[in-house]
Amino acid sequence: MISNYRGIQAIYQFEMARFGRTFWTSLILPVITTALYFVVFGSAIGSRMSDVSTVPYGAFIVPGLMMLTMFTESINNASFGIYMPKWTGTIYEMLSAPMSPLELLIAYVGAAASKSVIVGSIIFATAHLFVDVEVAHPLLMVAFMILMAVTFCLFGFIIGIWAQSFEQLQVIPMLVVYPLTFLGGAFYSLEMLPKAWQTVTLFNPVVYLISGFRWTFFGQGDVAIEVSMGAVALFLVLCLGVIFWMFRTGYRLKN
Repeated sequence: MISNYRGIQAIYQFEMARFGRTFWTSLILPVITTALYFVVFGSAIGSRMSDVSTVPYGAFIVPGLMMLTMFTESINNASFGIYMPKWTGTIYEMLSAPMSPLELLIAYVGAAASKSVIVGSIIFATAHLFVDVEVAHPLLMVAFMILMAVTFCLFGFIIGIWAQSFEQLQVIPMLVVYPLTFLGGAFYSLEMLPKAWQTVTLFNPVVYLISGFRWTFFGQGDVAIEVSMGAVALFLVLCLGVIFWMFRTGYRLKN
C-alpha cells in the first residue's frame, strides 16, 4: 500500500539532483562514447559492410548502442543509489522511517529509471547526427525502453544491496552484464553467425532484450517481439521477488 508520497518525492528529487550535479559523467560522457562507436562501427566498419536484412548497418546498430548504454546506466544508477545509504549508515534511518519497502523501491528505482530513459533518449538523438533512423513502432519503442530501464534498475538495486564494497558494485556488471551485451547481438544479427553459434547465443538472455528493442525500430528481429517482451517481464518479476525477500529478511540491510 502506497501512502507516503512525500517520502517518495523527497528521495526521488534527491537522486535526480545528484544526477544533475554529475552532468559531465551522466550525460556528456555517454554522448561522446556513442559518437566514438558510430565513428568506428558506423563509418569505418559500417561503410565496408552490406545492409543487414535491408537495414543499413549504421542504423542497425542504433538499438544495440541504446541498450548497451541503458544497461550500464540502469545498473550503475540503481546500485549506487541504494549502496550509498548503506555505506554512510543512513539506510537505518530510512528503514525506521514511515516508508514501506515498496515506497523505497519506487523512489530509488523510479529515479534510476528516469535517468536511464533520459540518457537513452539523448543517445537516440545523437544517433541522428550520424545516420537516418526511422522507428516503425514509436509507442512500443518508448514502452520497451521504460520496461527495460525499470527491470535493470531493479537488478541494479539488488546488486547495491548485495555489494559490501565499491569494488563489488562493479563485479557483476563488468564480468557478466557487459560480456553478455556484446555477445547479445548489439552490433550484429544472429543470422551472421554459424548455425551452431546461433543456437548457443539463444541461451543469452540479453539477445531477447536487444532483439525486441530492434524490432520496435525496424519491425524485425532475431526473435519474436512477444518472446522478447515475455523475457523482460519474467526477469522483472524475478527481480521483484528477490528484492522483497531481501527486505523481509533484512539481507545485508540490517546488522
